[in-house]
Amino acid sequence: MKPVKNIHQEFEPPEELSDIIKCFWYNDTDFGEKETSFEVIPDGYAEIIFHFGIGCSISDQGNLLKLPSPFLVGLLNQPIHFHTKGRLQILAVRCFPWVVFDLLGLTSNKNGVHIFEHPIAGLQSTLNKLLDQCKTEEAINHIKAYFLNIRSQIPSDSMLYKAGIAMRKANGAIPVHQIADAAHSTVRTLERKFKQSSGHTVKDVASLMRFEQVRNRLWSYPTTHLAELAVELGYADQAHLSKEFKKYTGTTPSSFARKAKKEQIPDHDFVVFVQS
Repeated sequence: MKPVKNIHQEFEPPEELSDIIKCFWYNDTDFGEKETSFEVIPDGYAEIIFHFGIGCSISDQGNLLKLPSPFLVGLLNQPIHFHTKGRLQILAVRCFPWVVFDLLGLTSNKNGVHIFEHPIAGLQSTLNKLLDQCKTEEAINHIKAYFLNIRSQIPSDSMLYKAGIAMRKANGAIPVHQIADAAHSTVRTLERKFKQSSGHTVKDVASLMRFEQVRNRLWSYPTTHLAELAVELGYADQAHLSKEFKKYTGTTPSSFARKAKKEQIPDHDFVVFVQS
């Protein structure tokens, strides 16, 4: 059964935050009275998630672990499933993965979902009140103001910034040595910096960014020719694309495209949650 209601909005960051934040977003979904699971598929970003409603949980060693608000979804190497019911509202910050841990003052790691203690949790009450009053944009602006304040306290790393620009410009389809050249760094130094800042290698992040392009294209245009897409996005061939895709989703590109076609999602946006 599809959600009764699904509203999704994205908000651009102010210029001062554009080097660390891709966007802010809001999602409002009514999952109905029965407990439902939804799937989040990997991409090239980390998300700081505030949620409102009954709450949401994640499977943890066979049990459901209720998640606090906010929590962090780092880079994923496979889909994760959340569980909830009723109306779930989310306010989120989509961050570049090489800055999110420094932004929050946390130690980087490769965990998919991070539960952490941080002063940012103090925003929850105000955000809840604003959403109760249907003031979504004001809630987003409240989060923006928080990050504008802490941004001034965090020194920017020009090496990571330049590396990020190169990776984003190429949508991840760029060799590590070229990223290092763009960042005016050696491969070894860049790899060390990326490990410290994101918990992942440069190749890990670039591969996810490129996979995200495939995922989005197939979701919006399920009839896309895979061999042509592989060439366009810099994969060795269609088999290479399919192998990478299955690594991150557990399914083949063809199966994913069939599901996308069945869902009949408008071709201009990728759905945030895929209900399972």
